[in-house]
Amino acid sequence: MSQLGLDSFKKQHDFLIGIDSDGCAFDSMEIKHKECFIPNFIKHLQLQPISKYAREACEFTNLYSKSRGANRFHAYLGALDLLEQRAEVKARDFTVPRWQGVRDWVDRETKLGTKTIGPEAEKTGDPDLKLGFAWSSAVDDAIAEMVQGVPPFPGVRESLEKMQGRADMIVCSATPNRALQQEWEEHKIDRYVQCICGQEAGSKQQSLGSAKEQGYSEDRVLMIGDAPGDMKAAKAVGALFFPINPGHEEASWESFLGEAMERFFEGRYAGEYEAALIAEFDGYLPEQPPWKR
Repeated sequence: MSQLGLDSFKKQHDFLIGIDSDGCAFDSMEIKHKECFIPNFIKHLQLQPISKYAREACEFTNLYSKSRGANRFHAYLGALDLLEQRAEVKARDFTVPRWQGVRDWVDRETKLGTKTIGPEAEKTGDPDLKLGFAWSSAVDDAIAEMVQGVPPFPGVRESLEKMQGRADMIVCSATPNRALQQEWEEHKIDRYVQCICGQEAGSKQQSLGSAKEQGYSEDRVLMIGDAPGDMKAAKAVGALFFPINPGHEEASWESFLGEAMERFFEGRYAGEYEAALIAEFDGYLPEQPPWKR
């Protein structure tokens, strides 16, 4: 069983590979957001009068835009911002909640998750934080109940097997540890990674950066992810990035398994090859929603 967090992480190989989970290793982004996050968001924030537009905004910020893969609190605050600007919402004379207490909290907290917002809500008595905790807890419970039997993308297991014994591998994710552990154990791929770092461990940048501090050369650290935030985390700590293209995940893993992995281990990944992959990846996710374009 993989360790949770980096407390017991020890460098064993010359290479370090960080792997995102939702939407990267697992085809779980759609079911989690559409069945667990969004229905609970509409319910808890009382967005029923504008549910159609709320769903579109939440799907855009979490699945179909450059904010894909962001921490839940950042992404759903972004959805509220989109709703506040939308003409159809204004026409219905609906006041979109600001959720100011949560906005203030995300500005001061580095580990954004259910386990940190709960104590803060209790300490401050802030009604927005209490609402945020209730929503986030309901989401976690819904995911535990709903998301079962969702396998890794084709190519993930084969890639992990091929990298075993050549690189130290860690999971870097914004998902809560409980869900990560459940999903990686259920499909028996937790054996390949040394530790699983979810939202309780901090941001992806913090997790990857902490592991890198064990003494890896920059050209020997790689982050595999499906979102711009994964790439940002990689570049912030001086790591290379391999993109799993949204909507083309199987082809991306096939490319990684067939070519990119060996390029990385042989020192032929950085430079033009990586730049071409990133340029293609950048074209898949827009910055503006379709109703603004």
